[in-house]
Amino acid sequence: MYYCSDYATAVMLCVVTMLCWGSWGNTQKLAGKTWRFELFYWDYVLGLVIFALLAGFTMGSLGGGAWSFAENLKTSSASQWIWPFLGGIVFNASNILLSAAIAVAGMSVAFPVGVGLALVGGTVANWFVDGKGNPWLIWTGLAIIVASIICNALAFKAKQNAAGSASDSSSVKKGLLLAVCAGLLMSWFSPLVNRVVDMGFANPAPAGGKMTPYAAFFVFTLGVLASNFVFNTIMMKKPVSGEPVKGSEWFKGGMLVHLVGILGGCIWATGTLLSFVTAGTAGAAISYALGQGATLVSALWGILVWKEFAGAPRKSSIMNFAMIVLFVVGLALLVKAGS
Repeated sequence: MYYCSDYATAVMLCVVTMLCWGSWGNTQKLAGKTWRFELFYWDYVLGLVIFALLAGFTMGSLGGGAWSFAENLKTSSASQWIWPFLGGIVFNASNILLSAAIAVAGMSVAFPVGVGLALVGGTVANWFVDGKGNPWLIWTGLAIIVASIICNALAFKAKQNAAGSASDSSSVKKGLLLAVCAGLLMSWFSPLVNRVVDMGFANPAPAGGKMTPYAAFFVFTLGVLASNFVFNTIMMKKPVSGEPVKGSEWFKGGMLVHLVGILGGCIWATGTLLSFVTAGTAGAAISYALGQGATLVSALWGILVWKEFAGAPRKSSIMNFAMIVLFVVGLALLVKAGS
């Protein structure tokens, strides 16, 4: 089983997590040109499960023994399975809301608000799980990141005021509400999974005492898959925008559009597994917080690539620049907190 025992390497892997978490939304934007996000989301969830299995039987099985992926799944108890499974359910509810917010308001708004709130709540919750990291640096870093989120909200408000469109304003309010709900829920999925992950798996406890990140992550994806039949079915029947979607329409999609969704799931899953793998070395709070720097990555994608602030007034540019600077400072403090 691969694990990360060096703090510097853990930080680098957390940066990979950040890039993955901040970039998977591009696949939704790409597929969204011809494909409803509710249909995209089925492929996205399929990508999560596929990646979890591949990672488990490769990286999670190196060296074999009691802590290999299959053996750890076999020896772990039902009481251990329930936490990552519940984490998958909570994540799925939040991520469907986030996907809806992206569809309504765009990446440069949905991610900074939704994922930014998740960063703050999840970091605090994870810190109480293992207590690693300098608390003063963590709280200061989080406060600065909250300020950066506010800057992003002000940037978008300035853009909407300049546009002066009532229909656009209504959509943005809906998107912001969805993003806030997503962020509040997303704060809890990581602490639920980390509850049963052995944070000292470099020198693990006896087999059966805890779960490896690979086993816990696979159970997590099962929770996502099972709950998707409830949450996404509701979303298809009661969409946040547009007409209801029939399940049969998923079978009408071409291979390429399905692969784009699966790719999106694999990208997010890569980042999430690395977050769990590095939690024992960097600390659960710091590992999670650095990964949620995805907020900055996704905002840059939305601003620079998808041109979601095209035509916005100068005030929006100033606020977005302030957001980037504050976010970088906040993340730097979080890195320092664990060193």
